[in-house]
Amino acid sequence: MSTSVAGAVSPTRQALRRVRRDRSAQVGFFLVVLLIVIAAAAPLLVRLAGQDATTYHIDLLDPARGNAPRGAAGGMSGNHWFGVEPLTGRDLFSIVVLGLRTSLVIAISVTVITSVVGTLLGISAAYFGGWYDAVVSRLLDFLFGFPQLVFMIALGIIVPAKVSRSLLLVGVLSFFGWAALARLIRNQARSLVTREFVEAARSVGSTGWMVITRELLPNLLGPVLVIATLAIPGYVGAEAALSFLGVGVPPPTPSLGRSISDSIAWVYTGADPWFLLFPGAMLFIAVLGFTLLGDGVRDAFDVRLRRTN
Repeated sequence: MSTSVAGAVSPTRQALRRVRRDRSAQVGFFLVVLLIVIAAAAPLLVRLAGQDATTYHIDLLDPARGNAPRGAAGGMSGNHWFGVEPLTGRDLFSIVVLGLRTSLVIAISVTVITSVVGTLLGISAAYFGGWYDAVVSRLLDFLFGFPQLVFMIALGIIVPAKVSRSLLLVGVLSFFGWAALARLIRNQARSLVTREFVEAARSVGSTGWMVITRELLPNLLGPVLVIATLAIPGYVGAEAALSFLGVGVPPPTPSLGRSISDSIAWVYTGADPWFLLFPGAMLFIAVLGFTLLGDGVRDAFDVRLRRTN
């Protein structure tokens, strides 16, 4: 009885059970939930702190030290929990939590877009084949060979300032980001299109869209979840890197990458090493949380990659 019940459990449900038993995945899941809650409640947290990310507090800066924050630990106090930003005196707690919100919104938006586009194009290319598969394959080759970083930097410079940089980042990262997933899904779907259940669906008159969504997609859900989960920390890092290079989200919109970029000189000179601590720690925790969760999901769906304790 128990054997038959266990056999009836879907592979996806079995994988999710393995994720729940994976300690590192549990830690990653806790960090991800915590970060999402912080990002979602960022405006409320800023109001509770009694500050905002745009008000300058020049009186909290020391002109004798190049307008570094007065006091110890970067100006941390009961009013400014993470201290203040050098040169401007803006509240660093507000900048960090709102910067996290910016990074997660961009990363999750790009992940959703690339997952949908990459999955549908990959499955459809494998299913229909012929000239359509050839066109998709050549497009994938082009995207893999294109100098993406140079293009992103150039586009960030030449696009008019009135265009939302957040939307621009989502668009550019999405345009290049779907290719890797599409190639993986295409290769895996090609082994499924000749299976009996696909032929049976065709024989009863199912349309191509019905076969793709009802037969192929459920069998490819595992790889899609794995790639999507592991992609989020990459996009968080990409947004931070582009903001670090000055072509990401412009001020006054808070950005973890830009804060880290601005802190380098202050850390190097020793005038305010605390400026790097909180933006850097938040970025590190975000990447760590999604990476641990993504590794757990990957190991759960691929038995060959599961860790043995």
